[in-house]
Amino acid sequence: MSFGGRLSTFLVLLAVAVGAAVYAVVTFLTPNPQVVDFTGAQAVGAPVDLTVQTVGAIGFGKHPTWVSYLVKDPGGQWIHSTVWKVPAHTRINVTVEQYDSGSPLRNQQWGLVQGTTGGTASLNGTTFSVYNSYDANGVGHTFAIPTIGLNVPLVGVDPNATNTCGAAPCTTNYVHNVMRFSFTSPGPGEYPWQCFVPCGLGFLYGNGGPMSTINYMGGFLDVAA
Repeated sequence: MSFGGRLSTFLVLLAVAVGAAVYAVVTFLTPNPQVVDFTGAQAVGAPVDLTVQTVGAIGFGKHPTWVSYLVKDPGGQWIHSTVWKVPAHTRINVTVEQYDSGSPLRNQQWGLVQGTTGGTASLNGTTFSVYNSYDANGVGHTFAIPTIGLNVPLVGVDPNATNTCGAAPCTTNYVHNVMRFSFTSPGPGEYPWQCFVPCGLGFLYGNGGPMSTINYMGGFLDVAA
């Protein structure tokens, strides 16, 4: 085969390899999670109650060891989804059952409660507006919607506790913290939310894996008119 023929064959094979790699990355980063719809769960204009949990290991699926969120659907079932549909311009009352351990924040800015009703959240019934992540058990995750200026630090559980949850969905029999806060949903649109605590164990700087994958530590607030 001539040099030109060999070069053409190489370029074709390279293009195929690159295409396969791109497809694999896109498929990995953009799964198709179930949309959990809260728009019909209450009377028009009434507040929406959104209950989620964060777990140290999901315990099933393609990545059973990955840290993840789950959400309780309007029927009371825990669903592995991070895409939630809510009505626009509505008060959203959020309860987070936090089962994961924590650590000091790399950026203490994420310890500030921002964008919530009254600028506060509660930890096991105690109201706070800023959390020092060097105290007690640190911060396990944050729930943040940057485009609307929302951020709430989710305080970690005692890593030495003997009754930690090993697989989701976790029940309240396991050690956990209960975080509560409210905010008003914006106008219609897709609003990405995410965790800003690098918790992708085994990935460079903790920012890979679950941190960069929808349905684990990030998702979308689908706001409907």
